[in-house]
Amino acid sequence: MYTLGSMDSDKSHPITIYKQINTLGLQAGKLRDELAKKKPRELPDHAIEDLTNLATSLSRIGERMQAFEAEHGNLMALANIGGVINSSLELDEVLRIVMDNIVRLTRAERGYLMLRDEKGQMVTRVARNWEQESIKSNEAATSRTIVQRVIQSGEPVITTNAQEDQRFSGQESIVAMNLRSILCVPLKVKNDLIGVIYADNRIRAGIFAETERDLLVAFANQAAVAIENARLFSSLKQTLAEVTALKNLMDNVFASIASGVITADVGDQITLANRAAEGILGHAATEIVGHSLDEVLASVSKEIRPRLMEVRQTDKPIIDLEISHHLPKRGNVDWRLNLSPLKDAGHKTQGVAIVLDDLTERKKLEAQRRLLERMVSPAVLDQLDPNSLQIGGKKLNITCLFADIRGFTGYSEQHTPEDLVAVLNRYLAAAAEAVLQHEGTVDKFLGDAVMAWYNAPLPQPDHTLRAVKTAISIRDAVAKLHKELPKEAHLDFGVGIHYGDAVLGWIGTEKRLEYTAIGDSVNTTKRIQENASKNQILISRDAYERVKKNIEVKPYAPLTVKGKTQPLDVYEVMGLK
Repeated sequence: MYTLGSMDSDKSHPITIYKQINTLGLQAGKLRDELAKKKPRELPDHAIEDLTNLATSLSRIGERMQAFEAEHGNLMALANIGGVINSSLELDEVLRIVMDNIVRLTRAERGYLMLRDEKGQMVTRVARNWEQESIKSNEAATSRTIVQRVIQSGEPVITTNAQEDQRFSGQESIVAMNLRSILCVPLKVKNDLIGVIYADNRIRAGIFAETERDLLVAFANQAAVAIENARLFSSLKQTLAEVTALKNLMDNVFASIASGVITADVGDQITLANRAAEGILGHAATEIVGHSLDEVLASVSKEIRPRLMEVRQTDKPIIDLEISHHLPKRGNVDWRLNLSPLKDAGHKTQGVAIVLDDLTERKKLEAQRRLLERMVSPAVLDQLDPNSLQIGGKKLNITCLFADIRGFTGYSEQHTPEDLVAVLNRYLAAAAEAVLQHEGTVDKFLGDAVMAWYNAPLPQPDHTLRAVKTAISIRDAVAKLHKELPKEAHLDFGVGIHYGDAVLGWIGTEKRLEYTAIGDSVNTTKRIQENASKNQILISRDAYERVKKNIEVKPYAPLTVKGKTQPLDVYEVMGLK
């Protein structure tokens, strides 16, 4: 006699209950058959009928439990898959997990996941088979008809045998690829179709039913969210990478700007300072950022405070504000500041930006150039390239001029050094101005004398005439000084001019260079000047021959000078024709 089997330990598990019910149904059927054969006397007439009804009921309950078991399994699978596909935010990894689980759940031979690209076209992103392998591109063929229907309708499509399905009869792709079971569902995010999931089997028909369709639809809803999250994450990563690259670029650009840049918020707290600002201010970034403008710019705070208020009130920049001040570690410095409102993307003012340039060295160079321009013609300076200077000289034809103050020795004996220097500078300045006026080069000051030359380093076809005009300008300048100075300070110049060759170039060492002229013609000019009386201009025959059509002269006795075996023929210049 058969007895009912004992219950499994986990009585609540649906798979255990299903097995138990099946076992009970089988035992009830066998007991009924055994009683029907033996028909014991004490057996009630309705017992066999009751056992038949019991077996039938247990069979029905078993079928329901079997369906429940399948549904429960699908729900568990969905729950588990939901966790799996959301375990990664890498799009390619999510797509692979999705397709492997679809193929497993639906028992498909192949599975494809298609997504819209940037152009709106549906592109296969991943294709997998039942062995969890990627399908090669030459084998990744699907029914375009079914895919297109799902895209257009937004509804899932299922066919148990595409070869016999009247909806798709005669479709080339279905016939050519011998497609049978096909299941295709949309991927939607907030009712927007972002792609489709396609599964098929080219061998077996009827493997997909409504259960698989509903399961795949439910799964697709989860997968669509996971895919969209992965897409957003991928986009975010790309945006973050771009922002990071842009920030690095801006940091590099910001750091490489030669001007100091400082930004401060509405409370005048410094929020940013570049490398140049650190160097100009003489502080590290940690001593600047987070501190107030008044603290960091203490040496110019009084000057820029009203200007900062003006920028805030007018919302307009202030450009080229130059301030000279004193820094304890550097001494006197010159700064140029540009103050501008600092605005965000919405054009709302968030503070102030200060662009700071240190003009100290530039101011020194400008002062040095102005000083040099008083000795050398600016036109000459513009032609000199400090990067190509070479020690040595070049032989050139020049016109040389010497101008010496007459009566200076006697004047110096009667006046203090301070008065002496003041008067000397007035006369030498007048001579130098005359030289520069005619684009000559002041070589040097020799006590109370000035040496200059023409035709170098720039060619001057009329250089001898320029020298004569310079001498006449010196005479006129002296006459003007006599009107301004007291009678005891009335001094005069004696001028000598000569034409000849000389070696011009940079003479000295790399640490101390002097651009000068050396040669017999220079010495000859000096000797001629030594024989000139006050307000007298003497010119050699060589120089006279070059300008005789332009000047008025009178003969002068030949000069016997040191270093010359023959007397020098000279002329006294009276003026220009």
